[in-house]
Amino acid sequence: MTFDRSAGLAESARALADGEVTSRTLVERALARIEATQGSLNAFRIVRAEAALAEADAADKELAGGNRRPLLGVPVAVKDDMDVAGEPTAFGCRGEFPPVAEDGEAVRRLRAAGAVIVGKTNTCELGQWPFTEGPAFGETRNPWNTAHTPGGSSGGSAAAVAAGLVPAALGSDGAGSVRIPASWTHLIGIKPQRGRISTWPRGESFQGITVNGTLARTVADAALLLDAASGNHDGDPHRPPAVDASAAVGRDPGRLRIALSLKPPFTALPARLQPEVRAKVVQLAEKLAALGHTVEEADPPYGQIGLTFVPRATVGIAEWVTESPFPALLDRRTLGAARLGRLLGGAPLRAARRAEAVLQRRIGTFFESYDVMLAPTTAAPPPRIGAMLGLGGLATDRAMIAACPFAWPWNVLGWPGVNVPAGFVADGLPVGAQLLGPSHSEPLLLSLAAQLEAELRWHEAWPPGQVTSDAPAA
Repeated sequence: MTFDRSAGLAESARALADGEVTSRTLVERALARIEATQGSLNAFRIVRAEAALAEADAADKELAGGNRRPLLGVPVAVKDDMDVAGEPTAFGCRGEFPPVAEDGEAVRRLRAAGAVIVGKTNTCELGQWPFTEGPAFGETRNPWNTAHTPGGSSGGSAAAVAAGLVPAALGSDGAGSVRIPASWTHLIGIKPQRGRISTWPRGESFQGITVNGTLARTVADAALLLDAASGNHDGDPHRPPAVDASAAVGRDPGRLRIALSLKPPFTALPARLQPEVRAKVVQLAEKLAALGHTVEEADPPYGQIGLTFVPRATVGIAEWVTESPFPALLDRRTLGAARLGRLLGGAPLRAARRAEAVLQRRIGTFFESYDVMLAPTTAAPPPRIGAMLGLGGLATDRAMIAACPFAWPWNVLGWPGVNVPAGFVADGLPVGAQLLGPSHSEPLLLSLAAQLEAELRWHEAWPPGQVTSDAPAA
């Protein structure tokens, strides 16, 4: 029999439960696709071929015995900042890192749902940049145009899902690191409420600005993975009330008041929304209006929110650098950011953390007038491979802010956001838009994203040259 690789997470789980395909077959095919594309896309840092096949066989025994779990036997991938027992967690860094003893909480929950972890995906060093390249692993490339980056820092996860290597993957988002690569690879990318998916063994990652999130081709698949991975470790400081993301996908969002925000938040460096990206986001706003929503241009009162981001981000980098077994192998930009983090780790960090509640109250008033905000995910299409790799620290910051000025405020606030595909610009490059909401608003954002998906059918588009069936050629 054949099984279409375009089948997503939910369809794969259903086919396994109904006996239409075995987990071993799905995992073997995923491993074959990974092997066939490592030379061109380079999505994976670690491929768990032997372990994944053993897990698939165990899943098949469970399925044959009548056991059912949400993702039983389905192959998925996780980013290389997440602990998988028996594998190293290098987080994009050079060096031979030791294997970790235990799964991180998010991985543990995926396993509890029955998922088979086929590998760990590439990410830039400590997840700092919107590209996925480095001396530790080379260049991860965009399936839509391999001369360009898939984005970062969850670029390996995005490339793997966009190319159909796996139906869904976990990433992490500290300044847009799920939403940015989702936008640049034509995917759904969910940055959930802080604490929704545990970052344990770190109670907080990067001083609370980084959360784990999901990437998939459809809203339903991204929501299903979110439900499977969600939950907390006893040591987690952030424990939001549970939501049923999958149930929200099938719910009518109602008629909403939507703010179209096209102005980048204040940064110390210039940023300008490129016209071709603006046009695609405006088209999406027009589609929302045609669906019956009230859409008007309005920008939230961000103020000087950027001043609270830098201490938290750089202190987080300094914490990771302190733990690195090979500090001499780290990028000079990483070491520079860590030095700044050590300087900002006292009073500036405490002030930045205190400011979060003030910002939440102030920006929260914006959502008394609007239900959802629509904004560009990035200001530009994906850059070419190598465009930022060799730059110095300040030049990297300039290039990064110029391309990606829109995503990071929601990391400061800790609130959810969902990237949705907005279409394609020159050279077949995808761009995206963010649906952003206040605290705990994932259900509303997902129901709205699903309504758009039903109209626009974006998941039916595949990168050029990607075969969507594992059947042998005629």
